[in-house]
Amino acid sequence: MTLSRSDMAALVARDIPDGAYVNLGIGQPTTVADHLAPERGIVLHTENGMLGMGPLNEDDPDPDLINAGKQPVTELPGAAYFHHADSFAMMRGGHLDVCVLGAFQVSAGGDLANWHTGEPGAIPAVGGAMDLAIGAKEVYVMMSLFARDGSPKLVPACTYPLTGLACVSRVYTEHAVFRLGPSGVVVAETFGTTVDELRARLAVPLLGGE
Repeated sequence: MTLSRSDMAALVARDIPDGAYVNLGIGQPTTVADHLAPERGIVLHTENGMLGMGPLNEDDPDPDLINAGKQPVTELPGAAYFHHADSFAMMRGGHLDVCVLGAFQVSAGGDLANWHTGEPGAIPAVGGAMDLAIGAKEVYVMMSLFARDGSPKLVPACTYPLTGLACVSRVYTEHAVFRLGPSGVVVAETFGTTVDELRARLAVPLLGGE
């Protein structure tokens, strides 16, 4: 059985190191916050100027307490607020241990494309993704493995405009978790499929499963 989005978020949360400073990108990555136990000491950063962000708060929202995607969130004990410029200085200065982003494509070499499909009339939405992709010590991606037309999103080389080069270390999908590094693409876990079945559908050489 393939993973649900909630299951994917739980896997990402599991793999984030205890005590890490983490930014969760807009969309699917925001749900990772729901799976982080407070005792693990993970501190969430949001690029609009907050450290110590908690899970989403849709039951009793405070319009002044939002994440970068304008969703209402909670604050945890010790939360701090600061200027947008200071937030980006944290991102660009290498102070974040992990960022979790969505993607249109990820290449076998870890290149990331997540801000524009290149289609005429498409609205670009780069936000702080470039700063996060280059500034964070590790970049995890959450995405569906295949687009709506069935084409793979884990590819030999990105065909969409790039967000960052060789920055992605892990990819979490409904079919498998992949680790990317100098040796290539390693299949760490599979869900409802096999490595051989993935090899038949992806043009990327896959390690593991032997």
